[in-house]
Amino acid sequence: MSEERRAEELLKPIEIGGQALKNRVVLAPLTRARAGDSRLANALMAKYYVQRAGAGLLISEATTVSAQGNGWVGSPGIYTDEQAESWKQVTDAVHAKGSRIYLQLWHTGRASHSSFLGGELPVAPSAIKIEGEGAHTAAGKQPHETPRALEAEELPGIVADYAAAARRAKEAGFDGVEVHSANGYLLDEFLQSKTNHRSDAYGGSVERRYRLLGEVLDAVTRVFPPNRVGVRLSPNGVFNDMGSPDYRETFLYVAGRLEEYGLAYLHVMDGLGFGFHEQGQPMTLDEFRGVFSGPLMGNCGYDLGAAEDAVGAGRADLIAFGRPFLANPDLVERFAEGWPLAPIPDPSTWYSGEQTAVGYTDYPTYQESLAAPRSQA
Repeated sequence: MSEERRAEELLKPIEIGGQALKNRVVLAPLTRARAGDSRLANALMAKYYVQRAGAGLLISEATTVSAQGNGWVGSPGIYTDEQAESWKQVTDAVHAKGSRIYLQLWHTGRASHSSFLGGELPVAPSAIKIEGEGAHTAAGKQPHETPRALEAEELPGIVADYAAAARRAKEAGFDGVEVHSANGYLLDEFLQSKTNHRSDAYGGSVERRYRLLGEVLDAVTRVFPPNRVGVRLSPNGVFNDMGSPDYRETFLYVAGRLEEYGLAYLHVMDGLGFGFHEQGQPMTLDEFRGVFSGPLMGNCGYDLGAAEDAVGAGRADLIAFGRPFLANPDLVERFAEGWPLAPIPDPSTWYSGEQTAVGYTDYPTYQESLAAPRSQA
């Protein structure tokens, strides 16, 4: 990542949902698996977010809307009152640092595993198994299972789960929510023709494949105003075995429908850092600008130079940074001062599944590193 240039465009304030953000740097939602078996937020997680509160907006790690949505060891939830209460220590701490924080609402869909679900199969729009890397379970990586296709009469319950999760997020003090409709999880599975082979009102045409996301947004925007709700899409992504031949038609249609809401932002995984399905040319932020007039957030593989160029040229309004934030809790200050970045850390520490500070909150700021380099123990 380039470290010679200093941030200018990224440091300009912006208003989202009637709230001022101190800059255009966003902490991307990063699964870190420190919530334990209880799936409760904790003091260690609060420290992690506070360390990165130099960002104008923080998006929480993906947080499940129901027990059925669980599919990752140690990830947090927002489907019980106890879980909602536990998040207050995080939102209070971030607000004390002058930043805003949104909760990302998640259902893992077919990416889950029966070991999370009391022996029941994971659910999906259609009974199509993920090919490739296995599910993250307590016993390590396990082969993916063929999911159970959801019945149409079950879908209102899933919509209700999202609405209840949004209510709890509001009670927990979050400034808004992001609906995770990307990366091969449930809502993305409904959107894409590769994973949605239904012949009912939720499958077939792009209009029908969009229906579940639209119903979720209708429900969530009755809890938070639309300008406090974001949506994440991954039009180019191959993660969780995604990539549909009609991806361009699908995602331009979806973005056009999202335009109707007046959302806080549209979060587009436009980079190719996690792989590209190669069904055609990659989709760009410029294409989404043509159908979505609200704030656009770019993500995936941006360095400082690319981010400055995207915001400066008006292609993006905000840029979310993921991996650079792992070992650089003071990323915004490093960008502002032209300080070098610490290297991306060992991936084995990313998803520990244990409530440990190692590889999580033990990375020093640049100034701290000059005085006492981080221990490798």
